[in-house]
Amino acid sequence: MAESFDRAPGAERTRGKAGCPPGVGDAYPGRQGEEDPGASVFNQCEPLRQPRTSPPTTNTTTCPDRNSSKPSNPANSNNDSSSSTAALKPHSADPVVQNSTLSVSAPEFFPSTYAPYQDAVYEDGADGYYAEPSLADLVQEFLSHLSSSPGSFEFEIEYITATLNSWVTSEETLHELVELIFTQSTSMQNFAYTGARLCNHLSHHISLSPSTGNFRQLLLQRCRTEFQQRDQAVVGDDVTQRRFHSYVFFLGELYLNLEVKSGKGPPTRADILQMALKQLMDTLFSNPADANLICAVKLLKLTGSILEDSWKQSGKPHMEEIFQRIRNVLLDVQCKRDVKQMLLQLVELRSSNWGRVYTAAAVSEATPDNDPNYYINEPTFYTADGTPFTAADPEYSEKYQEILEREECFPELYEENGNDTSDADEDEMDSEIEEAFEKFCQESERRRKPQ
Repeated sequence: MAESFDRAPGAERTRGKAGCPPGVGDAYPGRQGEEDPGASVFNQCEPLRQPRTSPPTTNTTTCPDRNSSKPSNPANSNNDSSSSTAALKPHSADPVVQNSTLSVSAPEFFPSTYAPYQDAVYEDGADGYYAEPSLADLVQEFLSHLSSSPGSFEFEIEYITATLNSWVTSEETLHELVELIFTQSTSMQNFAYTGARLCNHLSHHISLSPSTGNFRQLLLQRCRTEFQQRDQAVVGDDVTQRRFHSYVFFLGELYLNLEVKSGKGPPTRADILQMALKQLMDTLFSNPADANLICAVKLLKLTGSILEDSWKQSGKPHMEEIFQRIRNVLLDVQCKRDVKQMLLQLVELRSSNWGRVYTAAAVSEATPDNDPNYYINEPTFYTADGTPFTAADPEYSEKYQEILEREECFPELYEENGNDTSDADEDEMDSEIEEAFEKFCQESERRRKPQ
């Protein structure tokens, strides 16, 4: 009984199980050829399951002796090697892979628009990551800010002027400043008015005044250079014409905003711009294309009343000559209907003294009876049914007081102009919209269903 009893842990679990040949998994090196009755199951050398992605190998029930340098059976070894070689032979490749011309050693591909990265080059020994901004960058930043926030002009103009005075220290920088502001004012959309105000302020506050001319004189010289090219620009391509029209608008705003100081009296407007505008309108009406006519109409709406007052005081019939040309265009030129309508409205505007009232009482004596402009700046309110009413209405005070009381009780239900929004139903749809929405839902459901 002692002979069949083995005290090694787990020895009983190995009884009756197939093991490796003698000497395989011997726990004591050097005792080759001797069986170990206590050989553990962990020393058995059964074949491992092959990975799913590799070819299957030939199953075997025996494994070679790890302590032997030669296979235990030479005949079986030859068969195993041949079968292993056949098993490890890869499957036939995909025809697309076999015929592919791609190569891992091919050079890198770069698109034609690719710009290779370059390290920043610093000039004048700059140590910072960003180079110091130039005058052009500074002016562009100021003008972009004023273009996006024109209401901040009064608050920012002092800082802008002080900064530009610290930069403009030579004649070259003064010329560059004038060119930058002129270019941006004639190219940026809706910036002509703000640009003209900026030019007027800088003409009085830029401290540098070289012998070649101060800021205002250089600006007028730049405008004159563009003015001399009007005959070519008015008949140029679309881009050239748009640039010329922007210049015309800027010159009109400059005439209204640029002040020329004199030692004898208050500041006056630049008379040289007045004559330039007259010649520009003659050029536009001499080439009565639709775009040129629209530009002339807008310029006259902007400056017509001021120009006519000035010409009347000096006894010049320039405005009458301009409107005679407009009447000739209406009679002879084939233009679009909306352009012709704009010209007719301009004639009516001038006949009503440019929309101004002939006689108006003084501010201290103005009443609703003697001043038709008495309520011109009063706000307009709307009733619940959408009817507008102003301070000129007899029931204005009563309705306005009613709106104030309701707004005080329910402030979250009213908009800024006092309109009641409590009954507004944003989700409500009329019958036509509802029918179209149902049709859209049905069509979407039909497309989602498989055919």
